[in-house]
Amino acid sequence: TSPSRTANSKRPSEMGAGYQRMLPRLDDLNRFYWTSGEDGVLRMLRCQDCSFWVHPPQPVCPKCLTKHLAPEPLSGRGTVFSYTVNEKAWGPGLEVPYVIGVVRLDEQDGLQLTTNICGIASDQVHIGMRVRVTFDHDEDIWLPMFEPEAIRNAA
Repeated sequence: TSPSRTANSKRPSEMGAGYQRMLPRLDDLNRFYWTSGEDGVLRMLRCQDCSFWVHPPQPVCPKCLTKHLAPEPLSGRGTVFSYTVNEKAWGPGLEVPYVIGVVRLDEQDGLQLTTNICGIASDQVHIGMRVRVTFDHDEDIWLPMFEPEAIRNAA
């Protein structure tokens, strides 16, 4: 393993001076999602008729086709379903490596997020690892990221 692969996975805000990431454009449908991390709580739309979690945000429940959706809090816990270690600096000042993962959330089969896995050496991330949400604040956006549950439990 090369030395860069054993470095801790960093939050993108810590990935290098001068790196400016692309931020999502806020609109009436997604604003709650990108700003809910301000209080440390992950929220997604949930159908008020059939209780199905809906992500990414959309105006209609894909299960029962109702428009009765509302943001609700989730536990913020999940399992790493898949991941990759990125070792290419895609922009000036971006430090590598960093981990991009797909996290399956505990609330519903198939409910998942593509996100960064942080707070752990990139070569220590593994499929099936239990993780918990943390947020990276950039301008008026709180980006949900995930770190090993063990980090939070030890704190």
